[in-house]
Amino acid sequence: MSLTEFTATSRVTVFPLECLTVAYTTQSSDSRCLGDVALVTVVEDSGDGDELWHLARDLGARNSPGDQARWILTQANRARIVAAYKELPGVTWTAHVHRRFVLDALFANHEVLMTGRIALSGLCAKFGAGRGGGTVERPAAADVEVASGSWVRKGLRA
Repeated sequence: MSLTEFTATSRVTVFPLECLTVAYTTQSSDSRCLGDVALVTVVEDSGDGDELWHLARDLGARNSPGDQARWILTQANRARIVAAYKELPGVTWTAHVHRRFVLDALFANHEVLMTGRIALSGLCAKFGAGRGGGTVERPAAADVEVASGSWVRKGLRA
């Protein structure tokens, strides 16, 4: 499947999900700016977003594409609501969309889920090997640290 690339500036939530670094943002399908299109992407050079669908199947025990899409949206929405990781307001990004899925009903205020890979301009620092040997980018932030291969907020370690 060919990738669709586009660039925008918007609020992005970055969070860990298993061995992935994931970014979540929204876009609008029309001029009303409702944020009805969810963009949930991996922040890795070698990923294409299919990793999210595999996690939905394997961890979420979801078999249908609709259930998998809702699981992915639930993880992204949860990360944004609890603000447990990193919010990047007004960041410029470039996404390579690999999959576009139209939901059968509105879910978490979204009609469409797009998954793929994202690059966050000027706000990321390389750290370690990602899936498939690529490098993972994570926001350079004083309130986030890496512990046992996962991101945690300082002071929240169990």
